[in-house]
Amino acid sequence: MRRTIASRLQFSKQTAPHFYLTVECSIDRLLENRAQLNEMAPEGVKISVNDMIIRASAMALQKRPDVNGWFEEDGCRYFDTADICMAVAIKGGLITPVIRSVEKLGLAELSQITKDLASRAREGKLKPEEYTGGGFTISNLGMFGIKEFAAVINPPQSAILAIGAGEQRAIVKDGELAVATMMNVTLSADHRIVDGALGAEWLQLFKGFVENPVTMLI
Repeated sequence: MRRTIASRLQFSKQTAPHFYLTVECSIDRLLENRAQLNEMAPEGVKISVNDMIIRASAMALQKRPDVNGWFEEDGCRYFDTADICMAVAIKGGLITPVIRSVEKLGLAELSQITKDLASRAREGKLKPEEYTGGGFTISNLGMFGIKEFAAVINPPQSAILAIGAGEQRAIVKDGELAVATMMNVTLSADHRIVDGALGAEWLQLFKGFVENPVTMLI
């Protein structure tokens, strides 16, 4: 497995001209909405911050499908559905199970799917079709206290989103000092398929869904 990971990521860095864009997202409203949703969720369902991040990414991909694609030798290939890979650490490396058609999933269903895939990934029980394909990847190291990082693109995908930890920071709001829970996210994109302005526009859409979570439920 280590050899396969090394080969794929080396290929990515050597062939895909990576560029990186970082934004800060306020997640206080997201945390409040998550708590409210979990109070109403069916027994056994607990929606995570990562579930909401995956959902926000899917909604942004629906708005800008030209970020949701692969670079191939004969041209660019784009996808209508938000099939999102999530990086899962396993013994000896990592694997990226795919959540299919995230834009069609409610948060409760999405939460159940992500937990099932992550659990079976760690147990080595995923089927090949469950970790192949996908048009976009999310890597979240926030649970380890990592504030910010840049991930390597999962080839042949066009981009990967790296999620840092949420932490309370001093901010200026309406000319006054305030404290907010902020989260840094970094988009690594392949410049052969995604231009800087397009990547920035996608990040602003993602930020909008995260900071106003009710919009990702409509």
